[in-house]
Amino acid sequence: MVQLGELVKIVGGGTPRRDRPEFFNGGIPWVTVKDFNEEFFIYRSQENISQLGLEKSASRLIPAGNVILGIRMSVGKAAINLIDVAINQDLKALYCSPRIDARYLTFFLAAVAPRLEEQATGATVKGITIDDIEALEIPLREMSEQRLIAPQLEQADRLRRTRRYALELTDTFLPAAFLELFGDPTTNPLGLPVAELGDFLSFVTSGSRGWADYYAPEGARFIRSLDVRMNYISDEDAVFVKPPNGAEADRTRVKPADVLLTITGSRIGRVAPVPERLSGAFISQHVAILRLKAGLLPEFLSMFLSLDTGGQRQIARLQYGQTKPGLNLDQIREMRVPVPHVCHQQSFLELAKRVERLRSGQREALRQAEHLFAALLHRAFSG
Repeated sequence: MVQLGELVKIVGGGTPRRDRPEFFNGGIPWVTVKDFNEEFFIYRSQENISQLGLEKSASRLIPAGNVILGIRMSVGKAAINLIDVAINQDLKALYCSPRIDARYLTFFLAAVAPRLEEQATGATVKGITIDDIEALEIPLREMSEQRLIAPQLEQADRLRRTRRYALELTDTFLPAAFLELFGDPTTNPLGLPVAELGDFLSFVTSGSRGWADYYAPEGARFIRSLDVRMNYISDEDAVFVKPPNGAEADRTRVKPADVLLTITGSRIGRVAPVPERLSGAFISQHVAILRLKAGLLPEFLSMFLSLDTGGQRQIARLQYGQTKPGLNLDQIREMRVPVPHVCHQQSFLELAKRVERLRSGQREALRQAEHLFAALLHRAFSG
């Protein structure tokens, strides 16, 4: 085990002067946290910048092939720059000595990223220091072994990114199919009848407070706002409760075919139908239950509410509060929804079921790929 400070030279960046317009008009590939991604850099140009006097600026030119590490906001995220770039003060460049392979180092940083996030300090924007980076201890294998391990990790990383991309592509299918079947809700080209959502609600309520006292290792599923994703409910990091007896708990118990809508906070507007497997779950105060009458199917309503040209536009207009936006139950009832014939909604439901089976398989494949990558990281740097 060798401290990283013995293996790399750490170079900081800075914000370029405003009198250097070439930084801001695409003439220089200047990397900021906004451009910094888990997998790659989004850079602006590959023009030759040697004639622009970059060395006189606060920002530093980082030659291609070095490791760029986020030290603020994107703490712990690392990647190799494919071209010469300049970096700002939220990033550091790690110049590798001949004793360590840049790809091997990048994956080591991925393995210790959670630790670096925990170490981050600061009142407003948390960050890590050069001392934190230099103190990291890395297993220093022979260079030949480093160059054997890195490609294996790259293959596993590529697999999980491919799985993630496939799932993202599948997620675009149903919204496109909805628009094909029912038209753009904004213009309503098919002339579908439009009604207030409240006309089709037999019951609407939001969750109650104080559920943290009832958290348990097992029991009934408890659905928080972070569990409600667009058109599905996530099982990632699921929590459970031993609910108290009484009418208040019964009021917030979900049934299959309910629609859940997040109504407060930064996740406002996320919506999903309740599947059979979550029957009897309970909701937090940040989530509303929409229980439907005949005439609207939950999958149809969920998709409509998730569309930018549909429910999301209305939610953005209706929500109140600047620091903690929210929707009240009366505003939900007043939302306007198209109401196609139930047989047409049923056709969309059958399509949604087939797509959900595909997505379920893809989510499991992604979970396995993520597990494989995490296991290989552990074996490489902790095992």
